[in-house]
Amino acid sequence: MSDEPDPERLRMLEKRLAEAKRARAPKPGAEEHYSAASQGWRMVIELVAGLAIGFGIGYGLDTLLGTMPVFLVLFILLGFAAGVKTMLRTAQEIRQNGSAAGPAGGADQGDENGDGRSGDGRA
Repeated sequence: MSDEPDPERLRMLEKRLAEAKRARAPKPGAEEHYSAASQGWRMVIELVAGLAIGFGIGYGLDTLLGTMPVFLVLFILLGFAAGVKTMLRTAQEIRQNGSAAGPAGGADQGDENGDGRSGDGRA
C-alpha cells in the first residue's frame, strides 16, 4: 500500500465537506427583525436629524443674510415637523410589518384582554 493519498477519494471528501458546510450554513434571512430598542433609536435619530438639518439651514441663511433669529427659528420648526413626520412614517412601517408586538403579546390594538374583545367587553 502506498503512502500517497488517492486523489479521487480526496475530491469526493472535499465535495462531501462542502455540501455539509452548505447544509449547516445559516440561511440568509428574507426579513430582518429589529429589537424594540433599535427601532426606538431609529426614530430618535430621525427626529434629531430633522432638527439638526433645520438648525444648519436656518443658521446658514441667518449668517448669510444677517437676520440672526428669524430663519433659525423657522427652519428649526420645519426640521422638527419633518422629523416627526418621518417618525410617524417609521411607526406606520413597523406596525404594518408586525415586527413590534404590543404589550399584550402581539394582540391587536383595542384588544387589551388578549381575548379578541375590546376593553368594554364587546367583541
